[in-house]
Amino acid sequence: MLIFWKRHLVFLANTKTGSTSIEMALESLADVAVQRPPALKHTTAARFSGLLAPFLGASAEGQSFETVALIREPLDWLGSWYRYRLREHLPIGGDGSFAAFVAGYLDQPQAEFARVGSQSAFLTDAEGHIAVDHLFRYEDIDQLLEFLEDRLDCAITLPHLNVSPRAPMDLPADLTRRLNAQLAEDYALYEAVKRPETRQRRAFPAGA
Repeated sequence: MLIFWKRHLVFLANTKTGSTSIEMALESLADVAVQRPPALKHTTAARFSGLLAPFLGASAEGQSFETVALIREPLDWLGSWYRYRLREHLPIGGDGSFAAFVAGYLDQPQAEFARVGSQSAFLTDAEGHIAVDHLFRYEDIDQLLEFLEDRLDCAITLPHLNVSPRAPMDLPADLTRRLNAQLAEDYALYEAVKRPETRQRRAFPAGA
């Protein structure tokens, strides 16, 4: 999470959306940069709205802070979590495949290795309403960079950090159907985000 005091702007670090690269690029410009522990770095929109926003507003003489974040295509987001666990040699159930990871994600209760939350839980309030002022798709990160460059009055070059290797992500049809149902809120939120008309450059490799 990055707080830009004079600009009244807060970047919320949704997991597996390039937040490490963004924070590395913008940390020197931020008045507050929360990199650890993960629970604070990845402060959810609801937690920020309920706890930190009132404090910041009171400290800034009543001026509100806008929030900005990224959302990733839900299956790709979950695949990034899977590839991260492979890269870090962390336990994955069953045969260690993406299908085994997804099965653990769908289990009730969820398997420990697949307990990664959801993007809708990160980006919405208790009623399920979007709780971020400016939300951009990860695949169209240029739009986010243009927004930040305009608000922060600077040019931004992102380093490629925390990139995981490619891995097979095939799923059987029945598992795909169950996963789509589980991620329905994430997909609805993702589809609701407007896309730019054109893309100028790709900021992250496909394996991020």
